[in-house]
Amino acid sequence: MEECEVVDLYELHYSDLTSSPSTKLDSIMEALGASGPGLLAVTGIPNVTNLRSYLLPLARKLALLDRQTRNRILKEHNLGSDVPLKIPHRSVSSFAMKLNYAKTCSQDKDGTQCYGNGFENLGNAFQELGFCMMEVGLCLARVCDKAIGGNELEQSLLESNAAKGRLIHYHSHFDSIFLQQLDINKRRAKNNNIKSLEEGPCLKSTACDAVHSNLWQQWHYDYGIFTVLTTPFFTTQDSSTCVECPSPTGNTNLQIYDPNKKRVFMVRAPPESFIVQVGESADIISKGKLRSTLHSVHRPFKFENLSRETFVVFLQPAWTKTFSLSDYPFGKSTFDGVDDEEQRLVWDNNKVSLEIQKIVPPLSSRIKDGMTFAEFSRETTKQYYGGSGLQSNRY
Repeated sequence: MEECEVVDLYELHYSDLTSSPSTKLDSIMEALGASGPGLLAVTGIPNVTNLRSYLLPLARKLALLDRQTRNRILKEHNLGSDVPLKIPHRSVSSFAMKLNYAKTCSQDKDGTQCYGNGFENLGNAFQELGFCMMEVGLCLARVCDKAIGGNELEQSLLESNAAKGRLIHYHSHFDSIFLQQLDINKRRAKNNNIKSLEEGPCLKSTACDAVHSNLWQQWHYDYGIFTVLTTPFFTTQDSSTCVECPSPTGNTNLQIYDPNKKRVFMVRAPPESFIVQVGESADIISKGKLRSTLHSVHRPFKFENLSRETFVVFLQPAWTKTFSLSDYPFGKSTFDGVDDEEQRLVWDNNKVSLEIQKIVPPLSSRIKDGMTFAEFSRETTKQYYGGSGLQSNRY
């Protein structure tokens, strides 16, 4: 893929979001609305620095542990996973927890608190950072409700009672080799006839297959209301103590597709800010006044030993939330309402757009009037990843 232009996100200070959001309303809607990128950065959030610097390095440590030790630690801290951790050549490891709205970010917490570098505070830090992100999402929903009318966004979040937090490690080439060797060593202990992967081409070949793509995560929409992310934490193979290194590309490696310009942009955001993306549920509820963000995570080819860590909170409606599609502008959705001839004329010289369209099912094929969020979620997951889904063989 040709080199992408970089987009610098609109920066919204936390104090403006919580104390005087009306003064920033136009700028917020410009960033999240139909003509904007569909995401923004929130800066100046209390207590984030220590939480982020403690929690994010643990993603890689957890991903590279043997299965028994990892399972014990996850159980101790009420964490699970929603990716197949038994697959050694996976490109992503994710550790998840349900977060309840009954708790919110504590403004009085000591921002200088030391969490250490072990797993002893994993669960508490996970929840604390998650609650801060949920509070940001609620505040932003309240602001957007003022712009679109009513209070459906905020109410939809509160009625769900909970959000999902994920601590994510995007694997380097080195990580893939390490995990496969770990898997082989375990199997060799049970069967001495199994050859070491180092004795043949299997290890290198399979590891290369796992990282051959220029994407850590394929193109997709999030289907909730908002997704709140930390800016990522990068490490290399030489960072044995998991010390943060600057992004070698100078950006977050999060890339978005702009349907207005029909181009891909790489996202740049201030360090230690929260990135907030619009999901498809917010797009539907707002009748297109908010625009969902089509995005992927770019893996730089030149840096095989680069890994990436981030923490994400998905803010979704209640599973029973019912969607009304009256007055929803399907024709303005990225790949909806465009006939084949128009597609050929507009995208004839845009291979990226065509490739994205092949793997991202249009919204109109996944949502029907009167569907609940649970039904929409199932249909979306099925079309992306199901047995015959467009991304069923992609990690």
